[in-house]
Amino acid sequence: MALYLIGDVQGCDDALSRLLAEIGFSPSRDNLWLLGDLVNRGPDSLGVLRRMRALEGSAHAILGNHDLHLLALSQGVRRPHRSDTLDTVLAAPDGAALVDWLRRRPLAAQAQGVLMVHAGVLPQWTVTKTLALAAEVQAVLSAPDWTAFIAQMYGNEPARWDEALAGTDRLRMILNVLTRLRFCTPDGTMDFLVKEGAAAAPPGFYPWYDTPGRRTAGTPVAFGHWSTLSTPPRDDVFALDTGCVWGGCLTALRLDPAGAHERRSVHCPQAQRPGE
Repeated sequence: MALYLIGDVQGCDDALSRLLAEIGFSPSRDNLWLLGDLVNRGPDSLGVLRRMRALEGSAHAILGNHDLHLLALSQGVRRPHRSDTLDTVLAAPDGAALVDWLRRRPLAAQAQGVLMVHAGVLPQWTVTKTLALAAEVQAVLSAPDWTAFIAQMYGNEPARWDEALAGTDRLRMILNVLTRLRFCTPDGTMDFLVKEGAAAAPPGFYPWYDTPGRRTAGTPVAFGHWSTLSTPPRDDVFALDTGCVWGGCLTALRLDPAGAHERRSVHCPQAQRPGE
């Protein structure tokens, strides 16, 4: 049995289909994790969601920021962006069922010793803490009254982690870390303005995986979200957003218990123009 991790698909179902063929994925034999942003910007978000739901049991997914945007749109608490490509999901006869399936996905998971998130983790968080905090938000999103939180989940504050945070502020902070983080300081203060590569870190900030004292250092962490990031020069992080929707590649990482991990990619036609 093989375990594959795939970065941001963002509605590029044709590329996902070709990548699964490239790696010889077998639902009866293998397991697959998508690292968030299943939908939006690409041409066939509906196809991606239907494919993943049909593969449930052998295919799994983590929530990303674009997936959360779809949840908000579906409840009328967010306005569409001009570059959104989610109308087919919202209008589909099975759209409500797909949204319901999506909102029940986790925000972090671990398999074969690898921690999986969409964006990143704060330096103060251990693996156990990360999984526990992710479960706090997942419980809210899976609850019958989940829309109440969706209406309050947007915003950049609080910007620094404090264990004493409670209520909506705590949940929003956890969500922002796991789905939006790129740069932070050693005390857990986050920056959401800079979206370029690691060299563009603001003064006093680090790429989250290079923050001094990071308590998940030494545990392999796989993530997506950061298409402008080159492969980090370290062996305990796997950056898997390779810019499919921007005309880059869609990439799968085959995890090997012995550490001989293998990457396979397929090229993707450009679905979005830079700046959109």
